Amino acid sequence: MSIFMLNTPSSLWSNDLCTAKVAILMCSYNGESFLSEQLESIERQSYRNWTLMVSDDGSQDRTLTILQAYGDRWGSGRLSVAMGPKRGFVANFLSLTCRTDIEADFFAWSDQDDIWGEDKLQVALDWLQTIPAQVPALYCGRTQLVSDSGATVGYSPCFSLPPRFANALVQSIAGGNTMVFNQAARVLIREAGAGVKIPSHDWWAYLLVTGAGGVVYYDPEPKMQYRQHDENLIGSNSGWAASLVRLRMVFQGRFYEWSEQNIHALEAMQHRLCEEHQVTLARFKGARGQTLFRRVLGIRLAGLYRQTFLGNLGLILATLLKKI
Repeated sequence: MSIFMLNTPSSLWSNDLCTAKVAILMCSYNGESFLSEQLESIERQSYRNWTLMVSDDGSQDRTLTILQAYGDRWGSGRLSVAMGPKRGFVANFLSLTCRTDIEADFFAWSDQDDIWGEDKLQVALDWLQTIPAQVPALYCGRTQLVSDSGATVGYSPCFSLPPRFANALVQSIAGGNTMVFNQAARVLIREAGAGVKIPSHDWWAYLLVTGAGGVVYYDPEPKMQYRQHDENLIGSNSGWAASLVRLRMVFQGRFYEWSEQNIHALEAMQHRLCEEHQVTLARFKGARGQTLFRRVLGIRLAGLYRQTFLGNLGLILATLLKKI
């Protein structure tokens, strides 16, 4: 149910000449510290034909007040806010993406605390609009990492191997905050449902689009600043600290658990997977429960790979330890 819809007339967007509509899907929760910076960066987008839909998961700070103020300033129905499911960020993003009252040609996920480059949407749409509308397509990319104060602290890894299903089964290559996707990709997400149990919405989008024979473009040029906190260290996918955290998770069985969730969710969407990807999924699932030799052979036959040398070493280690 919508909390408020803002329709105040405004001339701020009078030069909007673009035809394809983009729905920016933001999830918020107690985001008053950095929300205004993100809203300002969205306002500065060179691509103008967008609306911002926010799903708030029960903020107790000034988040809703800030959203109200920007909505009043923007006007013209630019911003709407709804109540989230209050079951965590994955459920929040999925519930927002699956809403039947949000219609657009393209969809962009947004965090509440990042800063977008002015051409973020334009660059994504320049690629997406080259893909036939019936083909699921997902744009994602590298990020510039910044601290709470906005100082640059580095960049996420620059991946160069093809973004394919055999990679998606064992690695999420980009954050949802970089992702823009077309209507065909959104149809897949909606069909899978808002209640699907998965580790993360961005990994799920990568799996679904590649598994269904869609296309993914990974942009090596960062188009946004990704603010780093302790809780999103893994999401940054950068540096030895994050690598050590992920290695510890291998030993703790977290990746095994995540693979279980992804496999189960993909099996429910098996009818949407290409035949070759159905085979890859079956080989991956079958190999995980085998003895060491058969497990290693099965993973190899499935053709699974990660994007970096160290990542593939980690994959080998997880396979040997039966933690994949």
